Order: sequence, then C-alpha cells, then structure tokens
Amino acid sequence: MGNEFDYDAIIIGGGPAGSTVARYAAQEGLNILVVDARESIGTPLQCGELVPTNDEMRRLCPDVPDMDDLFQTPSHAISRKCDTMNIITPSGKSLSYNFEGLILNRVAHDEALVDLAKAVGAEYLVNSYVENIEQNSVHIRGGKTYTAKVIVGAGGHNDPIRRKYWNDKSVNIPVKFELKEGNYGDAVELHFGSMAPGGYAWMFPKSEGANIGLGIQKSFAKGKSLNNYSSEFIDKYDGETTFKGAGSLPMSGTIKRFVKDNYVLVGDSAGMVLPSNGAGITIAMVGGRIAGQTIARHIKNGDPLTDYEKIWRKQMGRVMKNSKRSFKIGSILFRMPDKLLDLFFNKLTKGIVWRAVTCRRMFWIF
Repeated sequence: MGNEFDYDAIIIGGGPAGSTVARYAAQEGLNILVVDARESIGTPLQCGELVPTNDEMRRLCPDVPDMDDLFQTPSHAISRKCDTMNIITPSGKSLSYNFEGLILNRVAHDEALVDLAKAVGAEYLVNSYVENIEQNSVHIRGGKTYTAKVIVGAGGHNDPIRRKYWNDKSVNIPVKFELKEGNYGDAVELHFGSMAPGGYAWMFPKSEGANIGLGIQKSFAKGKSLNNYSSEFIDKYDGETTFKGAGSLPMSGTIKRFVKDNYVLVGDSAGMVLPSNGAGITIAMVGGRIAGQTIARHIKNGDPLTDYEKIWRKQMGRVMKNSKRSFKIGSILFRMPDKLLDLFFNKLTKGIVWRAVTCRRMFWIF
C-alpha cells in the first residue's frame, strides 16, 4: 500500500457485520481500523437475540461454506439453547416446529467478535462519531481525520455512507422489546396478527427471564403507536422488566448494489436482513466475511470490489429472493382480519408457513 493512506480499510461500525469484515480482512494481513460511536461495542442491546445454531444455518443457507469457521459463538455468549419454535396465531393457536437455535447474551456475543478481530490485528477506535466521509477520508467529530483505500459502511440502517452515497429506499420496521425476569418455558415463540401489524412479535426465553418484543409496519398500524402495540403485547407476560430497548430492522431485503467506487456496504446498511423472519445477525456475518475476503483480494491482487456482490448472490441470492417473496405474500395475508388469519394457520398449511419463515419456496412442498 505504501504511505498513501493511513489504513487499507476503515470500517464504520463495530457490530457483527463490521467486526466480521475486520476479522477476515485483518487475518489476510491488511491494516484495518474499526470506528464506532459507542463507548462499548455491544451496548445498548438492540434486538431479540435469537440466532440459528451452525447446523440449523447449514439447513437454512446451504450455499454458505465453512459455517464453523464463521460462527464461533463462545459458551459465555449463549444464554440458552432451544430446539422448538412455536408460531402462534391471534387466537393463541400454536404450530410447533423443530428449530435448533441459540438465545444469545448479545453484548457478550458482539464483544467476542471484537476480540476475534483484534486477535488478528484489527484496531478499534470507540466513542468516535463519524461526521463525514469524502473520497478516501473519514472525518471524526473533534477534528481527527483518517484515510483508507477502502471505506466500509457497517453502521446499520442509518449508516453515514449509505445516507450520503446511496439513494435506495428501504422499509424499516421499528421494534421495541423488554428483558423480563421469570420462567417462560423452553420454546421460542413468534406471534403473527393484529398485535403486530405487518411484522411479528416474539418471546425468546433466556437462562433467566426472556426477551419479549415486537416490530410493526407503520403503514399497517392504523394510527396506533408502536408504544401501544408493544406495551399491550409485552404486558401479557408476567415478570419484572429489567431492561427496555428499541431499534429498527430493514425489511426490504438487500439493496441492488453494495459497492460504489471505494465504498462498501455490509450488514443492515446493505439490507442484509431476511424479511420473512427478521434474521440479521448471522446474515450480516455471512456478508461480512465475503466483504472482508474480497477487500483483501482487492488490496493485495487488484481484484474488483464488485466480486463481493457476485459471491453474495452465489451464497445468499436464492435464500434472500425466497425471503423477499414470502414477506410480500405475508404482507398481503397480514392485512386480513385475525379470524381469517387464524383459518390460514392450520395443519394443512403448516408446511407452507414453515417454508416461508425459513426462506424456501412457499408452495413447493416435497
């Protein structure tokens, strides 16, 4: 690289996507800086904390290689393991499915990803807010500027690179959740219907207590606020609240382009969330590995950064396409009254529902 730039790549955002880019680029010998506005990466908690196990990921995303290398979740970052998912209708009717999942201690999970990246040489600059990005320069509030050949936007749906250089519009679903004390059983729950219009509600049991919340599409909400929906659903569960959180999920699926000139988007900033189930952590890490490896080949060999998009489509294109389709169909179904929705969720449609949630073609039943 010479002395033209301070770093080979600067990554804005140290969440699962950003730290995974950093890890895979740094282990190829690149000089990497991760910039994050938070004082401590992983806080505040912003999501439901459920991820599939590595074996479940192999079933869900069969074209993604080397899952065990990518997902190295340490035991202290796992609050609970589950093997059952219940999909629950407005009337309380439950469809039960086999699902191998991990309910995370999300803060510990993200800290572990930082440690993996640091172990191979990535540098982190926390408590540093990015004010502007111009060409190869990242300007930090307070006056400091750092330069890099490649700049990566991993700052979520409100990423500064995405805001400045991309015009793509995404449907962002606002979410609210609480951590509650108590015993909530062993199965994870997804609830669909008027309690979470255009989205879904969840209950994910942890080793102590549960993560309970929901997300809605505002256009479906008929003027009712997210606060009202969330309190009505969450208050159905007994137990003292120990934490309240909020966030936003991009639910349009991936945007058309992840690369413009020397800028690269990854994770939520690129729409790497499966619309039909809200899965974002593992999907962001799949994208992060591809981006990190592609950036390394670009810096070392001159390979085009757009290879990142091609490899993503090869590994995740089919799954994302199916998930987008299921989300569109679901958006139509979820406009129906709860009574009709209850009729749709039954033993005959059980397989179709599960294929939609797990991002397979809904109406191709083996």
